[in-house]
Amino acid sequence: MPKIVSHLWFAEQARRAVDFYVSVIPNSAVAGETTVPAETPSGPPGSVKVIEFTLDDQNFIALEAGPLDPFNHAFSIQVQCGSQEEIDRIWDAFLANGGEAEQCGWLKDRWGLSWQIAPRVLGEMISSPDRDRAKRAAEAMLKMVKLDIATLERAFDGAG
Repeated sequence: MPKIVSHLWFAEQARRAVDFYVSVIPNSAVAGETTVPAETPSGPPGSVKVIEFTLDDQNFIALEAGPLDPFNHAFSIQVQCGSQEEIDRIWDAFLANGGEAEQCGWLKDRWGLSWQIAPRVLGEMISSPDRDRAKRAAEAMLKMVKLDIATLERAFDGAG
């Protein structure tokens, strides 16, 4: 079976970014770091770093190899949280570390990578067979910056 690993290209500070991510997301760790021992289009031997890590047991590779294409909204990492406390903790950690809040539970971290900090239950609400309930939850979410589970639940139940 093939193994799928998301690959993130950083112009600089890849290790700093990875260390931050694994400190905030539970069940995460750095698996290893190496440098490319050959001349590359990005520089001389040793100038390109490769960092293998996991975020909640999901595999990633961070490559630090100088500027290329900046991160954009076409790729994001979604963190599905089980509680409002978890959403608040992760959201606040990203903002305190130079991140910028966006709409609908999205934020950009200090390196420009997009994240979605969302309650696990939101997917269940939006995919509900009761399309009126699903619509109310989606409309409530679209008005938020940081997502609030209690407000989403009230909207879903028709009480908000």
